[in-house]
Amino acid sequence: MSRIGKKPIPIPPGVDVQWEPGTITVSGPLGTLTKKIPAEMIVKREDGFLLVERPSDERNHRALHGLTRTLIANMVEGVSKGYERVLEVVGVGYRAQVEGGKLSLSVGYAQPKVLEPLPGIKFEVGQDVNTRMPLITVKGIDKEVVGQQAALIRRVRPPEPYKGMGIRYRGEQIRRKAGKSGKAGGKGGKGKGK
Repeated sequence: MSRIGKKPIPIPPGVDVQWEPGTITVSGPLGTLTKKIPAEMIVKREDGFLLVERPSDERNHRALHGLTRTLIANMVEGVSKGYERVLEVVGVGYRAQVEGGKLSLSVGYAQPKVLEPLPGIKFEVGQDVNTRMPLITVKGIDKEVVGQQAALIRRVRPPEPYKGMGIRYRGEQIRRKAGKSGKAGGKGGKGKGK
């Protein structure tokens, strides 16, 4: 059995799950999500939990078992708690603000970059208490869409390896490079003699 696939999914109060072969719909306090799932997978409800079972031990069914369970668990968590991703804007004069639901980024280009939110996404801009750098919070109920939106924001100005300036995920480690620090190991001569 798949270790992930056989774990039961708890259904919090206020969350309703409807399924038919190939489709599952999860409704909760924060909204409703519908997703296509592999039609062969069997979904059962028992004592406030959802169980995902596979029809056989074929390689394909084993591969889909854990995936299906994770997709459903993410939907249940999304409609009950929601997801968020935080990005840091690092750089002198770099700014971020929300204007009419759109995100405006001033990150070293001649014009500010304006990003439209994907469906179901909300932007919030704050400031880090310690470093005073701008923080962008991406909120939504679909984990996949939240991750996609965060990646699109990061793509506007990815962090560069010398000074680390750019937009990065909170907690992301940037591999830094040493800059040019003069000649290393040379004799300092003027070249070949005459």
